[in-house]
Amino acid sequence: MKTVLPLPKANQAQNQAKISEIARLLKGCRNILFITGSGISAESGLPTYRGIGGLYDDKTTEEGIPIEMALAGEMLSTRPEITWKYLSQIEKNCRSATFNRAHEVIAQMERDFERVWVLTQNIDGFHRQAGSKNVIDIHGNLHNILCPACGWRKTIKDFTEIDIPPHCPKCNTIARPDVVFFGEMLPEDKLALLMRELDRGFDIYFSIGTTSVFPYIRHPMAVAEHLRRPTVEINPGETEISGWVEIKLPMGAAEALDGVWREYTSLRGGP
Repeated sequence: MKTVLPLPKANQAQNQAKISEIARLLKGCRNILFITGSGISAESGLPTYRGIGGLYDDKTTEEGIPIEMALAGEMLSTRPEITWKYLSQIEKNCRSATFNRAHEVIAQMERDFERVWVLTQNIDGFHRQAGSKNVIDIHGNLHNILCPACGWRKTIKDFTEIDIPPHCPKCNTIARPDVVFFGEMLPEDKLALLMRELDRGFDIYFSIGTTSVFPYIRHPMAVAEHLRRPTVEINPGETEISGWVEIKLPMGAAEALDGVWREYTSLRGGP
């Protein structure tokens, strides 16, 4: 078993100082954007990303192809049984997980501030389960099933509710989850919603648990920097934006956001 060493006291003090600074910034804010990636859900027990990460790291599938190829839109169209096979394996490995303290704090902030939005790469649905309503799940939600032929839709709790692969009860076409597979375009309606909210602007921008590799995930933080709005990155590792964000907090999402929330509520004077 890997031993996790505690942070040196100097690092702990630095992190606490950054948490206090973030809380002070929030005290003067009304509008917040949170951008989240797989790191926030990793603390719920979900594997991080590389082919829905960890499950298939450095390995090919039983068919001898990379997991990204198995989960590509082209494979879904030509051999849907392969795509559904690995979707089912992934969903089964993640089924017992649920939202964590980080998701809860973000949902609480939506209730506490004037306007809060979440742009998430994750397809687990945890933000909504935790209580967030203003969520742009740009890659979709694994639990929303639809028919590409007739438009039939159904929301399920988990894959025990469907056959693998599932067939549309109306037209018998093989259904698909409402997610963006490799090689597919992002949904235009969600991109339009994101652009609308970015045009309105935010007082502070958070990037949490994402490597910010995708341009549309990195772009809002770059806009914030251009507008000279506060930018915060919460991520234990270094990412594409770590070198230029205003505050880099090298912590896990749950611990960091819980600390920020406690500090913020102490400053404002209330529960």
